[in-house]
Amino acid sequence: MPVITTIDDLRRLHKRRTPKMFYDYAESGSWTEQTFRENTSDFDQIRLRQRVAVDMSGRTTASQMIGQDVAMPVALAPVGLTGMQHADGEIKAAKAAEKFGVPFTLSTMSICSIEDVAEHTKEPFWFQLYVMQDEEFVDNIIARAKNAGCSALVLTLDLQILGQRHKDLKNGLTAPPKLTLPTMLNLATKWRWGMGMLQTKRRQFGNIVGHAKGVGDASSLSSWTAEQFDLRLDWDKIAKLKEKWGGKLILKGILDPEDAKKAVEVGADAIIVSNHGGRQLDGALSAIRMLPSIVAAVGDQVEVHMDSGIRSGQDVLKALALGAKGTYIGRAYIYGLGAMGQEGVTKALDVIHKELDTTMALCGRRDVKTLDREVLLVPEDFEGRWA
Repeated sequence: MPVITTIDDLRRLHKRRTPKMFYDYAESGSWTEQTFRENTSDFDQIRLRQRVAVDMSGRTTASQMIGQDVAMPVALAPVGLTGMQHADGEIKAAKAAEKFGVPFTLSTMSICSIEDVAEHTKEPFWFQLYVMQDEEFVDNIIARAKNAGCSALVLTLDLQILGQRHKDLKNGLTAPPKLTLPTMLNLATKWRWGMGMLQTKRRQFGNIVGHAKGVGDASSLSSWTAEQFDLRLDWDKIAKLKEKWGGKLILKGILDPEDAKKAVEVGADAIIVSNHGGRQLDGALSAIRMLPSIVAAVGDQVEVHMDSGIRSGQDVLKALALGAKGTYIGRAYIYGLGAMGQEGVTKALDVIHKELDTTMALCGRRDVKTLDREVLLVPEDFEGRWA
């Protein structure tokens, strides 16, 4: 194994070992990618307060997210097409998360199905739902998640309409990839990936193909998805979905305090401050920049989590110190998966955990649950003066 010390080490390996269209799918945003870039660069504006002569023994990163014990307050975010980054990718990522002691969230747009992941894991995982116009499909997939023992439903709110991602269009992104000449030339250089894909039967969207009306294979999938995202999703529908689910509900895609208040009104158990990793509304503010105002608005009424831009344990610490009770990594674990499969996901979690633990100690804290703004130096205008 190469020496891995940072998430960026995994990213470079991921780029070498994974077909271009799937690497670009992970490593891109919408339109100009301004929000995609600022999700990470805004973390760099926040500094840490070093404290010394503090007892650093007996440290713990253990915490809880929606009442679930976690080894550190970091969950694996829902990522579509994970099974195209590495054969059986969702299963491998879920197993790594389970062993590490953090939540795994399965995407509606996964390659491995809900049932596939449940069959290969012992602990309950979370399921992320995109609301489709086909109510029967939505009802059925909620029932499937219940039957699989999923312990939380993560409802994504910021993808009623798809933000344009230039790289995906130019690469002709499909699952499985269409065998055009450029694609075949690129695949020829990714032998590790190809060997894995030849040995698995899971190469298309397992939660949709064979479950949605008129979608029996990959050829009929693209037209179905293009038409199915529910443009009419509103707070009343969200409340009804909560009733149908009947369990813990996490609302993902909150980027404004007013929307956070609405989430509280419909009874969300947690909200995720997120801009979809910069893949939807380009030009929106970064998640870390919006986090403090949302915590101030609803942090005493609902559990506030944060997603988008986290690439290190220090990023996790900064989010927690600004009031988040949990964080999510998407690209960070996808880099590991594409680089080295399940072992790579574990390595990504190890890297983030070590950085979180060491940074916490050097800031004078022994328990992750005690992190607050006192460990940070935040620019006075960090939250911005936006008219």
